[in-house]
Amino acid sequence: MTHTAFQGLAAALFCLAILHTFSAPYIERLAHKCPAHAGVFHLLGEVEVVFGVWALVLLLAMCVMVDTVGAIHYLESRNFTEPMFVFAIMVVAASKPILSFSKGIISYLAKLAHHPIYRTPAPRTLTGQESAPYAADVPSGIAYYFVALFVTPLLGSFITEPAAMTLAAFMLRDTFFSQGISTRLKYVTIGVLFVNISIGGVLTPFAAPPVLMVAGKWNWDIAFMMSHYGWRAILAVGFNALAATWYSRKELYEIQFQSTADGQGEEKIPPFITAAHLFFLAGVVIFAHHPVVFMGLFLFFLGFASAYKRYQNPLILKEGLMVAFFLAGLVTLGGQQQWWLQDLLMGMDTSSVYFGATALTAVTDNAALTYLGSLVEGLSDDFKYALVAGAVSGGGLTVIANAPNPAGFSILKSYFPSETIRAPILLLSSLPPTLVAIVAFYYL
Repeated sequence: MTHTAFQGLAAALFCLAILHTFSAPYIERLAHKCPAHAGVFHLLGEVEVVFGVWALVLLLAMCVMVDTVGAIHYLESRNFTEPMFVFAIMVVAASKPILSFSKGIISYLAKLAHHPIYRTPAPRTLTGQESAPYAADVPSGIAYYFVALFVTPLLGSFITEPAAMTLAAFMLRDTFFSQGISTRLKYVTIGVLFVNISIGGVLTPFAAPPVLMVAGKWNWDIAFMMSHYGWRAILAVGFNALAATWYSRKELYEIQFQSTADGQGEEKIPPFITAAHLFFLAGVVIFAHHPVVFMGLFLFFLGFASAYKRYQNPLILKEGLMVAFFLAGLVTLGGQQQWWLQDLLMGMDTSSVYFGATALTAVTDNAALTYLGSLVEGLSDDFKYALVAGAVSGGGLTVIANAPNPAGFSILKSYFPSETIRAPILLLSSLPPTLVAIVAFYYL
């Protein structure tokens, strides 16, 4: 079998994996119709295992049609740092001390939004005395929802997007999804969350996977990111959060957020434990490109968390491994797609590459697109900007569009009907905030 023919097979398997992703809810239903094989259908209906399954098919085909040594060599040539990093950061960021600390910050900002000092000034009567003030403060549920969708994605520029996605998903789950909100609000929320996380990590050159792939080679620093991407991202994230809050205001009005950081109903976490968890989180982020370091820190974290179990919730090891498996499968299967992706990108002008990257991101990881761009020499500055801007603009369209999306998917999916997030509805829900991102990054 020729190399070109094998590339064609790899592309076909990639297309099948994408179709499998969109068909996951229907496969899940087969588990109820065929109880004798329910376990297999439940497995194949998990979005997180899709690319791992088809990556296995690819490797088996490579063993049969090429040779086993070539398959092993190809697998060893892949860079699995990102899946390992996402696994470590998910588990650390979702630990109880980190979540409590983050919730404290978010709830404090939410309280500021409906603090009495923000009420409309009370009018004065004819005698000069103030009458009763207008009740113009924002309800706590609305304030918390807005802050969670606005601040947390921007925080991803500093603690990385996978960590921000994990924190935001857990906070939204515990505050809104667990209260039985409507399915409509759930899809609106996850659509805005995915888009805002994708564009909210571009304030720095080290947090968003598609930026990480090119920042070193193209010499992009924080000053460059803020001047070209950062201010646009802040505008788009803020507008999306505000629009989603206004659209869902009637339902959110009924929700009263109760801060878990006040110590009500649970044992207070000692400051030194929170500080230690923040140290481990910072260490994993700082050494994100060095798996031998951040995995060592992660093992130390597991030991520390085990030593203070009374201040911990069960670590999300299973969820983290599932997401890492998803990304590892994507790395394995996506490594054989360069031949058509690169030709497609290089045949575009600046405008075409922006909208092309935005569309292609829906069917492949956005970091893969920017990585392919980094392999090409002689690109103009405008082309580079358009490629990365398009990649992050489309990062919320599907589960596979951005590396952190599977983390949010894994955390929130059990609160949707049939415990799955339907890909077509997610696509429709993320289109409005994606259009806002397009306006910010292309037209401003």
